[in-house]
Amino acid sequence: MSGRADSDLSPDTRAEDGDDDAGHGDDPEEAGHGGDADEARHGDDAEDTGNGGPGEYGVQGDDALRRARRARRAAVGAGAVLALAGVAAALLRLTGSAPALVPVAYACGAGVCALAAVLGSRGRTRRALWLLIAGLMVMALGDQFD
Repeated sequence: MSGRADSDLSPDTRAEDGDDDAGHGDDPEEAGHGGDADEARHGDDAEDTGNGGPGEYGVQGDDALRRARRARRAAVGAGAVLALAGVAAALLRLTGSAPALVPVAYACGAGVCALAAVLGSRGRTRRALWLLIAGLMVMALGDQFD
């Protein structure tokens, strides 16, 4: 188990339909399990097709894959935009009368944001988020020297 509150129980820890000794009756809604949706997901005829079908992953797996792809795209996009902004700010500060530490800080922050974009594209979105924060902090620190 992943420890997340919204994670589903593994198949070996689920209560079977025949284990209903609490006397809830035959109504699957009342018993808290069973029903058409549950049988479609966990029934004997459900097979894992590997493409998000009604097998082991089903609808919840498709949703998780969509969220993971969205997180990767967001990490790559934010990293690329912040890296370009850092490079542009470094070039602008380099041509101005700012101390040398300012464009260096912007360039280093842009490099960290570019690294975050690379990590985000590989699926390391949490590390990418923290690197984006660190890159922005380096840029902000460099701006304080101006």
